[in-house]
Amino acid sequence: MTDINSSQSFGHNSNISFGSKQLNVQTGHLAKQAGGSALISVGDTVILATATVSPDVKEGQDFFPLTVDYRERTYAAGRIPGGFFKRETRPREKEILTSRLVDRTIRPLFPEGFRNVVQINTIVLSCDQVNDTDIPSIIGASLALGLSSIPFTGPVAAVRVGQLNGNFVLNPTLAEQKESALDLVVAGNEKGILMVESGSNELSEEKILEALGLAQEEITRSCFEQSAFIKQYGKPKSDFVAPAKDAELVRLVEESAREKIRALVRIAEKAERESATSKMKSDTLAALAEKFPEQSAVINELIEEIMYHEARALILREKVRTDGRKWDQIRPITCQVKVLPRTHGSAVFTRGQTQALATVTLGTPDDKQVMDDLEGEYKERFLLHYNFPSFSTGETKPERSPGRREIGHGALARRALLPLLPAEESFPYTIRVVSDILESNGSSSMASVCGGSLALFDAGVPMKSPCSGIAMGLITGNLESNPDDFAILSDIMGMEDHLGDMDFKVAGTVNGITSLQMDLKVSGVSLAIMKRALEQARVGRLYILDKMQSYFGQPRIELSQFAPKMVITKIPVDKIGALIGPGGKNIRRIMELTLAQIDVEDDGKVFISGTDAPGVERAKGMVDAMVAEIEIGKTYTGKVTRLMNFGAFVEILPGKEGLVHISQLDIKRVEKVEDVVKEGDVITVKCVEIDMQGRVNLSRKALLPGGGDGEGGGDSSRSRRHPTEQRR
Repeated sequence: MTDINSSQSFGHNSNISFGSKQLNVQTGHLAKQAGGSALISVGDTVILATATVSPDVKEGQDFFPLTVDYRERTYAAGRIPGGFFKRETRPREKEILTSRLVDRTIRPLFPEGFRNVVQINTIVLSCDQVNDTDIPSIIGASLALGLSSIPFTGPVAAVRVGQLNGNFVLNPTLAEQKESALDLVVAGNEKGILMVESGSNELSEEKILEALGLAQEEITRSCFEQSAFIKQYGKPKSDFVAPAKDAELVRLVEESAREKIRALVRIAEKAERESATSKMKSDTLAALAEKFPEQSAVINELIEEIMYHEARALILREKVRTDGRKWDQIRPITCQVKVLPRTHGSAVFTRGQTQALATVTLGTPDDKQVMDDLEGEYKERFLLHYNFPSFSTGETKPERSPGRREIGHGALARRALLPLLPAEESFPYTIRVVSDILESNGSSSMASVCGGSLALFDAGVPMKSPCSGIAMGLITGNLESNPDDFAILSDIMGMEDHLGDMDFKVAGTVNGITSLQMDLKVSGVSLAIMKRALEQARVGRLYILDKMQSYFGQPRIELSQFAPKMVITKIPVDKIGALIGPGGKNIRRIMELTLAQIDVEDDGKVFISGTDAPGVERAKGMVDAMVAEIEIGKTYTGKVTRLMNFGAFVEILPGKEGLVHISQLDIKRVEKVEDVVKEGDVITVKCVEIDMQGRVNLSRKALLPGGGDGEGGGDSSRSRRHPTEQRR
C-alpha cells in the first residue's frame, strides 16, 4: 500500500509553509462523502479534517449552529485507552481547548444570516510526539471548508510562536515548547489577525507585538498557498443570500422601538436596562402581533439589530459608554482576603457587577492530577477550576458538569498565574485554585485572575509577583474611509462584549504579560489597532494591580494552620528501594510512627507531609537516616540489638549495624559484654573503621575520657572476622 505521506498517494497533493518545515496536504482520497476533507501531515503527525453542512435550515433557527470537534485517537500514538471500556469516551481538556481554538478562528468568516448546521471534525490519526497537533488542525479546518461548497470567506491560517534563548521560533516542537518563554498561537487571514491565545513569562508589550508581526507574515504566506490549492481542487461555493425581511415589518419595528432603544442603551444599571429591554420587546411584539402573527423571531432579530447600531453609535459618535464611563475608564474595584475561615487561602474580587470568589487549597504530591494525553502520561501540580453558576447572571439553570466555556476560561486564568508560582523544589505543594463566579457582567475570567492572585497571596504561596487581568473591547466604524474610526474600550461589560467587535483579554504583572486571548467578530484586525489595545490594556492592568495591592501587599508569612505541613528531601535513586523496603515495609513503618505521608518520586525526590509539624520533621530525619551512609570518625547514638561473647552489635542507622568489640566497650578491661551493655540499651558510639568488606567497627571507649582514638586494646576490632562467623 502507498505511504499516506508519499507524494504518490491517491488524490491531490501539495505542500504548505509551516515555519521552517512543510505541511503536506492531500484531498480527494479519504472521507470523500464529507462536504470537504483534507489530510494534513507534518513529520509523522497526520490529521484528517472534514467540513459538513446540513442541506436545510431548521425551522425557527435564529443563530448559526457551528460545531467544532477535535479528537485524538489513542492508536495515533500506539496506545490503548485506559479505563474499563478501553475506548475513547468524553473529550480530554486538550481536545476541548483545541476545539475552541479552531472554532474561534473560523466562526467570524461565515456570512451574516447563515443558519445551516456546519460541523467541523479534526481527528488525529498519527502522532509522532514531536509536532503539535493544534496548528495543523486549524489549517486543516480552513482547507476542508475552502474545498467544500460551504460559503466561507477563508482561507485562514495559524502559527505558534515560541522564544528560545531570546530568539523567536515558528511552530516549535513539543520539546522546544517546554523550554520556551512564550507560547503564542495566532490565527488570521490576509486582512489581519482573527484569534490570539498566549502564555508568556512576563514578556513586554513590544516583544508580543514583534511576535504578532512575525506570525502575520507566516499567516499571509500560508493563506496564499492554501488559496492556490483550493482554487485548483475545491468545489464551487453555494450561493447564499440572507433571507429578505418584510419592508413593512422593518419600518413598523423601527417606528415602534428605535426611540425606546436609543433611551434604554443609556441606562447604566444592568437590571434596570434589562427590565426596560424586556418591556420594550413585549410592547413591540404585542403591537405587531395582529398584523404579523408568528413573526416574533424576526421581530426580536430586528430589535437586536437596532440595539446593536444604537449602542455602537453612542460609543463612537457621542464618546460615552452605556454606563457613562469614558473609553479607558475602569469600574470601581473592591477586594477582600481571608474571607473563609477554614480554607488555606481565600479572596473576593469585585469589579463593577462582576465578582469572583477565589479559594486556594494546598495539597501533597499525592493530590497531583494525572494527565493522560496523547503525548503520554504526566502529573499536573497546579490546578485552576472555574465555575459559572446561573445565579451569577440572575438566571435559573440546572447545575451541570463544566462546559467548554468553563474549561476555556479556567485554562486562560491558569495560564496567567502559572509563570508566577514558586518552583516545586522550594514550595513542593500541589496547588488548587477554584474561582466561583458570584456575579457576572463582563470579564469573569479576568476577575478570576485577580481573585486567584489575591487568594494565593493569602494562602502564603510565595508568588514572584501579583497578577491582574483586564478585558478590552473594540467598536469599529467605517475604517476604509477613516482608519481612526474605532474605539478601544477598557474593562468591557457584558453588553459591550455582546455588541462589540473584539474581546481582548490581557493578564500580567508590573513586569509584563503572562497571558492574553483575543477573539474577533469581524474579518480581521490590524497590528496598529493591536498596538493601541495592548498599551491601553497595560495602563488598565497596572491600575488594577495598584488597587489590589492597597488591600493586600505581601504573601502571608506562615501557611494556614489547616494546610498540610510539608518538607522535601532528595535521596540517591539507588536508595529508593532501601527506603521503601520489601513490600513497602520500611516506609510504612516511618509513616505509622510519625503519622506523616511520604511520597517518593522516580528521580529520588521525597515529599513528606502531615498536619503535625514535629511529626513531619521526625519523618524527614528517619528518611534521611534510612539512606544515609555511615562515616568514619562520626558519632552515632544507636540501640544495642545483639550481644555476643566478643562484643555488641549496635543499630546506628535504620537497618545498619556495627560491632563494638569487647575491647572497645570501656577504657578498663571488660570480662563480659553483659557487664557494660544489655540488649535494648541506647548508647553513643564512634565509627572507627569500615573495612574492605564494608563491615563497620564502632567504639564506645573512644568517647570516654582517656579513651584515645578507639584503636587500642588486645583484640583490635579491625582484625575481627565476619559477624556470622563462629567466634572463639
